[in-house]
Amino acid sequence: MDDGTADDMPGADPPAGHKPPCARGPVADRSEPYTGGPWRNYFLILLDRIPTPTAVCRADGEVLIANPAMAGQWGVAPGQLRGRNLLDLFKPRAAEQLRRIEKAVRLGHRSRYPVEVHWQAGSDGAEREGELTVDPVGDPSEQPPVLLALLRVRETAPPSAAPRGTASPVEARILALAAGGATTASIGTALGLTVDGVNYHLARLSRRWRVQGRTALVARAYVLGVLSADSWPPAPA
Repeated sequence: MDDGTADDMPGADPPAGHKPPCARGPVADRSEPYTGGPWRNYFLILLDRIPTPTAVCRADGEVLIANPAMAGQWGVAPGQLRGRNLLDLFKPRAAEQLRRIEKAVRLGHRSRYPVEVHWQAGSDGAEREGELTVDPVGDPSEQPPVLLALLRVRETAPPSAAPRGTASPVEARILALAAGGATTASIGTALGLTVDGVNYHLARLSRRWRVQGRTALVARAYVLGVLSADSWPPAPA
């Protein structure tokens, strides 16, 4: 992985002056499943290529390793997430979800625990939301276990304005008269059109809006904002 992530994995040779885990306290490093032999390299290569944002963490949420997809949520290199805590990166929607996971990990339960989260993206500062799935992994005899965290980003599109239909001024007037109950002949007389001319415009509208019949055309005109919803007799918007 880039940014020297592989060198940051627990089990690699520590840099000069670095204190081994035992020097920091009695808690043992539970990340052994990802450190030894060729499996360590295979795991790192696979993690690097997974498009799903993924991180391996200690039981308290401290990030041991993250893949580029996860680091990309904050616009940083994967190695820069190591040592950060998931609770600092993600904000849960419901605190009881975290308490449920904490209790399950403490009791040695092995299952997947989804948590609805939101966070502020580091690349553009936009507020994002999704589901973080936490899965205790590793040797069942080891307590506490390491956690595999997978993020499913929820795509949220900005609300768009209600679609408006396209109708020429003549078409809008034809629709307004039709909505008021006028016949084809009376519409033609009012607008100076022949009966064939009125039918021509109605047929064009039917093809454009993919509806059949005058009633459906009038209803569609109101939905699309071509006709005013608060006017009687009916009038163009």
